[in-house]
Amino acid sequence: MLQNLKISNIAIIKEAVIDFSNGLNVLTGETGAGKSIIIDAINAVLGERTSRELIRTGSDFAEVAALFTDINGTVKSVITEIGVTPEEDGALHIMRKIFADGKNICKINGQSVTVSMLKRVGRALINIHGQLDNQNLLNEDYHIYYIDSYAQDAPAKDAYLSAYNEFKETERKYKSFIENESEKARKIDILNFQTEEIASADIKVGEYSDLLKRRTFLQNIETLLTLVSSSLEALDGENGEGGAVSKISFAANSLQNAAGYDDTLKTVSDTLTDISYSLSDCASELNSFLFSTEADPKELDLVEERLSLLETIFKKYGDSEEDVLQYLENAQKELEEITFSDRIKDKLKTEAEEKQKIMQSRADILTDIRKKASLEFVGKVCEELAFLEMPSIIFKTVHNKIPCGENGQDEIFFQISANAGEEPKALSKIASGGELSRIMLAIKNVLSCHDEIQTLIFDEIDTGVSGRTAKKIGIKLKKVSLDRQVLCVTHLAQIAAFADCHYLISKSEIDNQTYTNVELLGKDGRIREIARIIGGSENSSLSMQTAEEMITEAKNY
Repeated sequence: MLQNLKISNIAIIKEAVIDFSNGLNVLTGETGAGKSIIIDAINAVLGERTSRELIRTGSDFAEVAALFTDINGTVKSVITEIGVTPEEDGALHIMRKIFADGKNICKINGQSVTVSMLKRVGRALINIHGQLDNQNLLNEDYHIYYIDSYAQDAPAKDAYLSAYNEFKETERKYKSFIENESEKARKIDILNFQTEEIASADIKVGEYSDLLKRRTFLQNIETLLTLVSSSLEALDGENGEGGAVSKISFAANSLQNAAGYDDTLKTVSDTLTDISYSLSDCASELNSFLFSTEADPKELDLVEERLSLLETIFKKYGDSEEDVLQYLENAQKELEEITFSDRIKDKLKTEAEEKQKIMQSRADILTDIRKKASLEFVGKVCEELAFLEMPSIIFKTVHNKIPCGENGQDEIFFQISANAGEEPKALSKIASGGELSRIMLAIKNVLSCHDEIQTLIFDEIDTGVSGRTAKKIGIKLKKVSLDRQVLCVTHLAQIAAFADCHYLISKSEIDNQTYTNVELLGKDGRIREIARIIGGSENSSLSMQTAEEMITEAKNY
């Protein structure tokens, strides 16, 4: 439950610390005193959307901190999922600081969290009913969510939504085949041309590099042959005489003979002999090169033509032979897929039909759950409304079947007849403000039995009601507070009389600034405040007496 709330710089509230209790906590005060601002502050600390306009004029930031005790298993599970360590004593400290530049600082048990994380935790801690809930009640599109909440059908909804998404994705793929027949023919023509062009080029990895080398060779063959001839002439001389080979051979033979007289010359003799043989081999290779090398003028043209073709292919399909061949492989695969698209189309159609059957089956299960829950829900709401002075009301759900969408195949909305003999009609057409408040209270009470939320807040649930009906609302709130904490902002004495704790919200002006004060009232203070609500003056002896009697009667009840 919410044990303590600390508010700083929220609208006209400079500083306020409120200690709440179990049971029914009632907040009263003059209009504009700041009662709803306290609810706004609670919304803020729970991570709900807020505005920088909430920051008190002249302040750089607003801050709200709340202490919850005895948190339930659901809350513990949520905070564990977001990485926050639960306190051993079951306490939960949450804080939110809002800066004028839009920045937020949020903490849970001292650990920094995001606003969205704070919101997840907040929705497991408190359920707030305000004027927006009445607007939702008038919106027929929202009624199905009340039934889902009562039915606790999240697993069935998730199973259906999964099947629905799978069906829609398969259906999308199937329709894309149907809608793109002309595009398919154009694509086939392009791919056929590309694959034929690449295949006819007969690309081989490394060919381009080899051709570049061959072109260089052919372009410089005359110079090459001249250089080789000059080298061979230097080695062999004329008719094998006078060249380096014959001279080194003569020197080697002479030195070999000399080594027979002085063995110290053997090493250099052997070296010179090896050189002689090597030079002879070089001359032989150069001679073979000259005889085997021919300069065909047409070959250079052929090489240039091939290089030009490869470069054209590279510009279209890739920077290398590997890239081009990979492009060819991909194009052939795509062409095959398109060529056999009818087979794929038929397969997708079959898959879509099968997934549609699964989706429909799960939609039927969800519909059955909702129909059963609707009957129970309507019965319990009518019981609540009978207690709240609407005994003749007819409250019903209209359940229509619609094409499957993200929320199933069900259209559900409420109708009422508040007076005997009248046909049920849409809430928006016949429900008064007081009737809406009571219907919303009845729905909240019915739904509260299906969740573990320990704190309920009702912001002006008494709109449009008075007298005996107001008393019945007070009794109902008191009953709800027997096993849950209830906070209620009210303008009615009949409801305030049932409070376990009564807080007076007032405002004052100091140095041309407005300040809101929160005071926990004792017995005498409660009598004065309820007397003020009854007659507009807390000094009226009759109002004081009536207020005391109302408190006593509520206590005895």
